[in-house]
Order: sequence, then C-alpha cells, then structure tokens
Amino acid sequence: MAQESISQMMTGLRAFFGAGKTKDIDFRIAQLKKLKEGIRKYEPEIMASLYDDLRKPPFESYASEIGILYTEIDHVIRHLRSWAHPRRVATPILHFLSQSRIYHEPYGVVLIISPWNYPFLLAMTPLIGAMAAGNCVLIKPSEFSPSTSQTIANMIGELFESVYVTAFQGDADATRKLLDEKFDYIFFTGSTPVGRSIMTEAARHLTPVTLELGGKSPCIVHEDAGLKYGIKRIAWGKFFNAGQTCIAPDYVLIHRKIKDDFVERMIGTIFSFYGEDPMKSPDYARIVNERHLNRLVNLMKNGRILYGGKYLSKDLYLSPTIIDQVSPDEPLMQEEIFGPLLPIIEYSDIEEAIAFVNQRPRPLALYCFSENREIQDRVLRETSSGGGCINDTISHIGSQELPFGGIGESGMGAYHGKASFDTFSHPRGILFRSNLVDMPLRYPPYRDRVSLLQFIFKFIR
Repeated sequence: MAQESISQMMTGLRAFFGAGKTKDIDFRIAQLKKLKEGIRKYEPEIMASLYDDLRKPPFESYASEIGILYTEIDHVIRHLRSWAHPRRVATPILHFLSQSRIYHEPYGVVLIISPWNYPFLLAMTPLIGAMAAGNCVLIKPSEFSPSTSQTIANMIGELFESVYVTAFQGDADATRKLLDEKFDYIFFTGSTPVGRSIMTEAARHLTPVTLELGGKSPCIVHEDAGLKYGIKRIAWGKFFNAGQTCIAPDYVLIHRKIKDDFVERMIGTIFSFYGEDPMKSPDYARIVNERHLNRLVNLMKNGRILYGGKYLSKDLYLSPTIIDQVSPDEPLMQEEIFGPLLPIIEYSDIEEAIAFVNQRPRPLALYCFSENREIQDRVLRETSSGGGCINDTISHIGSQELPFGGIGESGMGAYHGKASFDTFSHPRGILFRSNLVDMPLRYPPYRDRVSLLQFIFKFIR
C-alpha cells in the first residue's frame, strides 16, 4: 500500500476519534460485545487458520487463542464503568477548598503490531484494551502467519467501520511505512531486536510504546520440588505450541541431586503426551516456517542431545528435545530458543542458580519449583522478571487480575484486565479550585515573603 493510502487511512481514523464517539462508555461496551460475537462466529475459520499457519491442535487453539478472549472481554465489560469513572483523590491542604480528580482519557489512534506465534490472541488482547479505553485502532498482524492474518482482516472488516478499527496486512516494509505515520500509542509484541527498532521509530514522533518482548525465561527446579506434577507442568509449558511461546521455560536449572530422575521422568512425560513418535501426534504443533526451523536445527549443535533431536524440513517438524552439557557461552544459551529445545543446566545450591539467572538480562517470566516457602521467597526476592509462577509454568498469562509484561530487555508496560485499560488510557489529573477564597501570597510582588513561605511548607509537611 502506498504511503498516500496509509495517510488517508490515518486521516479517517483521526477524524472518527475526533468526533468523540469512542469516548462514550455505552459505545465501547457495545463494540466489545460485537467483538465477542464476531469471534464466536469466526471460531471455525480461526481454528482452521491456526492449523494452516502452525498446525496448531484444536485444543491448543481454543484454549490459548479463543476461549481466553471471552474471559478477557467479559471481565473488561464487567468493570469498565468503574475503571473509566473519574476518581477523586486527596487534595493537599495548600489547595484549601479545592478538589482533585483523575480522568482516564484515550490516547487517540493506536497501532497494534502482533506476532505470529499466537497470531489471533496477541492481536485481539491488546485490541480489547485499546477499545475499552476509547481509542481507534489499526492492527498490523504478522506476515508469517498469513492465514490467521487474513482471517483477522476479514473479521475486523465485517465487524467495524474501517475508520474505527481496521487491519492492515503487509510485510516488514509495510510496517516501516506505517511507522512513518504519527500514532498516539504503539503496542508491539515480538522479538527484542525488532522491539528496539520499533522504539527508535516511535521516538521520532515521541510516541509512547508498550513492548512485549521475550528473552530466556529460566525454570529453577530445586531438590525438594514435587516432580509428580512439576514434570508435567514444565513439559506442558515448554512443548505447548511446539515451544513457540514467549513465556515458555527457555531452560531448566536443575539441582544436581535430582537431575537424573528429572530427565528420566521428562522423557516418560513426553512419551505420555505425544506417543513414541510425536510427528504422528495430532496434539503436537509445527514450526512456523523453514527459516525458524533451520535456526533451531543449528542450535541443536550445542551440547549433548539426551532425547529427541529429530526433524523433517518438508513437514516443518522438530521433536521435543532435551539437551545436556550446554555451555552458557554457546548460541543455545545466548538467544531465545522459541522452539521445543530444552537445555538443562545443573546447580549445587540455590545461590548458584540465583546467580546464574541474575548474570543475564531480566526475563519475561521466571519459574521456580520448590516445596520450601523460604526457597520460593528467596528466588522471588533476589531475582527480577516480568512475571512468572511458583510450581507451574505460563499459567499466569491466563489471569485478568495479574498484569502481564516484561522488564528491561524483555519489554516495558503491561496489559490484561485493568492493566490493559490503564495502558491505553492517559491519566489526566485535574484540580477544581473554589472561588470562595483566594490566597494573595502567591501573587507578585513577592517582597520578603520567603520566610513566611518556608514556615507554611514546614507546617503542611
């Protein structure tokens, strides 16, 4: 699409926002209900598209990309009026007979750039927040999940006026053309390197951003971990969507006393999940494209493969794989894996595991498996991450009450539930001054009032 056409599209979005219709709470709720109905209508197409793009099993498609959206929309609709209502806050005594309120106003025209690994969920979830806050939205779905991107475009085109919410398809060059335009807010989900370039482009217009990135999310398994359920939860979190999850356990830090038992149980769990040959399992997804498959195959050259390691390029298949004897300096431990490769690194005491985590950029998620509350508290106290779980993996993403987002190189900003509304709203502080009295002290000429001012500020502290 030519830059002129993009500019025309932006003009329409700005005009619709300028008309003020999106600021009406009833309008927002009606549109969110329409979105929910549209998703329900398009369920078969969504699931078929996810299968086309990622061979995603129907269960995984519904659980992680559709059902969770209904919960999110219902939660937002239930609380939207209270979130959007002006909030009265305390007023300093210095402003005697005044009132202070915080108003939540939409930013304006929002750009949402979504990724390919959860192509429907990660386009719709920020859309819900942006609509709830009263913005107009342009969605740029990923070109690496073309079937789902087309479904998104079809659904959005049917549900909403293009001057309110619209979907824009295209490659990386199209994204660059979009970023030449001035948006009022940009929400990006993707890799850290691309996130840096998005932020650079946004800085040209001083556009605020939320960056949902990734990183190497560690999974600490202490010697007292309950492996009966822990192994299943780690395997599920790692191999769901063939490991193409930004908060999947990237590697396991395993206490040396239970390492052998852990590996044996993990192999048995993979077998129980996907059978003797996961390639034949209807419950195991595929790698998104050949380029990403080749990248993962190259990463398997690091360390010693204990289980798996099989791949078939024409089918975009890569088996669940456990890798031992991995050096922290090798590529497998230097970049986010984003695939079904599970490196295991042993440690002797919890100080060693914590130090290993802290020597690396702060991750999007951190997982700790331990029955000891002191160990749990220490890991949480002495490490930092965007979010995480104790004795589970990736489940925190499903809570509307927990903000989801990164820190440091894993991103900035948060969303889900009220955090989404807050992200896409500008908190506007307004002071209402009474005309009953006035304070002449603040007006020139000031003369020798400094001592009086010092006394007043000392009194009101």
